[in-house]
Amino acid sequence: MNDPLQSSELEQRAAYQRERLHNSVAELRTNVRERLDVQRAAHTYLWRASGAAALLSLALGYAVAGAFTD
Repeated sequence: MNDPLQSSELEQRAAYQRERLHNSVAELRTNVRERLDVQRAAHTYLWRASGAAALLSLALGYAVAGAFTD
């Protein structure tokens, strides 16, 4: 009924697919960990974030000051 050769081939294919899936998950975890590294992102984008915060606070300061002056 079941050919032992065919069963062995199916087991090999299943093992290969499990290994590929394991490697894909490991690679995904590594990529997510790198993308969500806050310290590295803060170091990389520190000057951009500081400039954006300065411009936002300047605009907010003018808006608030304009509300209290005639």
